[in-house]
Amino acid sequence: MDKFSYMSNGDVNAIEELYNQYLADVNSVDEGWRTFFEGFEFARKNFDLEAGGAIPENVQKEFRVLSLINGYRTRGHLFTKTNPVRERRKYEPTLDISNFGLEKSDLDVVFQAGEEVGIGPSKLSEIIAHLEENYCDSVGLEYTYIRHPERVEWLRKKIELKERPELTIEQKKHILHKLNQASVFEQFLHKKFVGQKRFSLEGGESIIPALDVVIEKAADLGVKEFVMGMAHRGRLNVLANIFNKTYDSIFSEFEGKEYEDVLFDGDVKYHLGYSAETTTDGGKTVKMTLAPNPSHLEAVNPVVEGISRSKIDHYLNGNLNEIVPILVHGDAAIAGQGVVYEVIQMAQLDGYRTGGTIHIVINNQVGFTTNYLDGRSSTYCTDVGKTTLSPVFHVNGDDVEAVVKTMQIALEYRQQFNRDVFIDLLCYRKYGHNEGDEPKFTQPQLYKIISKHPSPREIYLNKLVSEGVISKDEGKAMKKEFDDMLQERLEEAKQIEKARISDFLEELWKGFRPATTEDFDQSPDTGVDKKVLLDLADKITSLPEGKNYFRKIVKLFKDRKAMVEGDNLDWGMGELLAYATLLNEGHPVRISGQDVERGTFSHRHAVVKTEDTEEEVVPLNLISDKQAKLSIYNSLLSEYGVLGFDYGYAFATPNGLTIWEAQFGDFNNGAQIMMDQYISAAEDKWHTQNGLVMLLPHGYEGQGSEHSSGRMERFLQLCGDLNWQVTNCTTPANFFHLLRRQLKREFRKPLIVFTPKKLLRYPKAVSTIDELANGRFQEVMDDTSVKAENVDTVVLCSGKFYYDILERKEEEGAGDNIAVVRVEQLYPLPQKQLDALVDKYGADKKYIWAQEEPENMGAWSYMLRKWRTVQLDVLARRESASPATGSPKVHTIRHNEILNAIMSHSKVKVS
Repeated sequence: MDKFSYMSNGDVNAIEELYNQYLADVNSVDEGWRTFFEGFEFARKNFDLEAGGAIPENVQKEFRVLSLINGYRTRGHLFTKTNPVRERRKYEPTLDISNFGLEKSDLDVVFQAGEEVGIGPSKLSEIIAHLEENYCDSVGLEYTYIRHPERVEWLRKKIELKERPELTIEQKKHILHKLNQASVFEQFLHKKFVGQKRFSLEGGESIIPALDVVIEKAADLGVKEFVMGMAHRGRLNVLANIFNKTYDSIFSEFEGKEYEDVLFDGDVKYHLGYSAETTTDGGKTVKMTLAPNPSHLEAVNPVVEGISRSKIDHYLNGNLNEIVPILVHGDAAIAGQGVVYEVIQMAQLDGYRTGGTIHIVINNQVGFTTNYLDGRSSTYCTDVGKTTLSPVFHVNGDDVEAVVKTMQIALEYRQQFNRDVFIDLLCYRKYGHNEGDEPKFTQPQLYKIISKHPSPREIYLNKLVSEGVISKDEGKAMKKEFDDMLQERLEEAKQIEKARISDFLEELWKGFRPATTEDFDQSPDTGVDKKVLLDLADKITSLPEGKNYFRKIVKLFKDRKAMVEGDNLDWGMGELLAYATLLNEGHPVRISGQDVERGTFSHRHAVVKTEDTEEEVVPLNLISDKQAKLSIYNSLLSEYGVLGFDYGYAFATPNGLTIWEAQFGDFNNGAQIMMDQYISAAEDKWHTQNGLVMLLPHGYEGQGSEHSSGRMERFLQLCGDLNWQVTNCTTPANFFHLLRRQLKREFRKPLIVFTPKKLLRYPKAVSTIDELANGRFQEVMDDTSVKAENVDTVVLCSGKFYYDILERKEEEGAGDNIAVVRVEQLYPLPQKQLDALVDKYGADKKYIWAQEEPENMGAWSYMLRKWRTVQLDVLARRESASPATGSPKVHTIRHNEILNAIMSHSKVKVS
């Protein structure tokens, strides 16, 4: 057998190339390699070359040992002791020395390669023992794929320690204290609330001391805040023993009491968020926020990142190291939910960076009833982390000291490099998916093992007893003391008459109140002094001199200036002036989404690039030295993740305007979970407000089924309890006032705006400066071109379709018996304004809802249900499975059919 044909985990050619590089310049290789090659050179020079100039056998074996070391670094994680209750899967080739061309007789030979792992020239047996301890014990590490040598070297030094730092007796006792809290709390709930769902942490209790040590360590490193997201498992334990939510309030939630607000729906206890301040053992104060999370397990991820980014932008002066996002995943969820990938891809993007997230996976090795083998194709549930070259630690959840030490390293890495890091906490769940489930139906063998397996608390207590740190009696007393205290809190909980759920960001939202129905009777005055408007218009239509701009950009800005001079503002100018006035008044504005800087339809141009250097110029940020900042970012091609991020950002920016824009309104359905579980329902579930604006381009112009409808009907179906606002504007001035209205009230509501495409440059969709300077948002816009006494038919519509009807009326010289009324705000329905129309025109007239959408879509069914003052008929396309046709000709035919039907009610004008 050829002596170089052995199976190797290392690339010998790569090592040889490094060696040649070292010979040319000793400083051109990393310190570890330099040390090794120095020893290698010493060995080579002290042995004669074999006959024929062949490399001596001892030198060849040095390289083989180096390959063995590389094998442990790259594949050691496959051969660890990280699984507490299952046999590890078998992988080939193993790390047996025979696979590296080494023999048993080599075990007592001293190799220079020991320098590479920091223990100096050592016997092969000692090198292997060192590698086994570092790479194949309770912690496995994946990191060698990282392409940045300084990060790889940093991790190596943290892992390949000659002597591992020992925990002090006090530290060990504190770890046991946190484990005791976690374990006894779960056991208490299991006894006192039999059969109730709580998504027990039992089997994964080591996450409690892990989170505890992260907070302590982070405070020492200058961290001021944590924002955390997690699904259900262990949530109550984290709330109680990390966030210090009172035990009596948690127990009260188990009692299922009524809420203080009788109209409030609330949510199950294991979905709730919370904020708190904690003081570390070192006397430092740390703010902590746990975001509320629905049953869509990973939906919270982008929300956490958005909250974190807002705090970085507005409260922490851009310092990424003063806040740490932590996301706690389940193994099935992190592997199966696509939003995880979307969020991970945001991690280093300018508009979404938060300085690195600590991802912790509570790896129960089963998803509800699905075995991990059926839950993913990848080796590990955390393999998604490798897409952004993040290090991944796999840790045995039964070895709590290993878990704690790993968490410390992970935090240090995050703070050092501002990158994501993953901790795969291999554990188990003691019961089924929830406490009413029988896991032996689907995993009988696994649960036979789990039923006999000691808890992490028992394992650690026995370890400390054997070390003489604590006695068994002390351990029993600790458990009884905590159990007695919980019983006292339970008795107190029984005295609480009604449950109260507070906003998880209550501190940030001081001064805001809930909205009332009366708040929507009329919008507040949102006008701006005309002189201020003209000054702002001049500034945002001027480009800094001395730069080379694309000629079309120069013309565009000249045209905008001419618009202002001609008092004829298009949609883009109305929108930009809304932002300019808010920025000028000290309100920050953030806009993100696909292609928002220019605008999908090239109408915004909020960011201008110079032609020669592509320097970015943002006129809206050149208003004054005292203005707030416009932050506008073209997003990655994501709806779910980005909308969730901006929603989270709006959570923590109550006095700013936060906007997400869909490329086309149709594409919002990629983020439907965010709308269903969060944006539409959060106030009713969690008592929390949010002022996010969603811009959804909508309008039928023959562009096909995916470029026509923003699915208005879906948003309208979700309306209730004043949960959000749904609008479809027709003029730049009304859009201007609508955007300003978001920040001019004592409450916040999400705002859905169906924005136009055709109207962006439509000659009739213009406004004057006076219309911006004076007034407020108009929920309903009456037809001022007709006299009430002549009207026998009132056609109500919304958005761009108004201009289609207007065009047809003008083409046909229609009589003034038809009044065309624009409903600019669909929800909350402007009942008083609509009823005033009835008073004006008369209840006996014909009232028609006209829409360009098919009859089973759009606003028709909503209007029929909500506005019952009159008998309302409809004119619309026939009901359809698809929102629109793909044929422009068919579109025109169907469009004309609706317009013809409307005109059939017209009387010819008499001149």
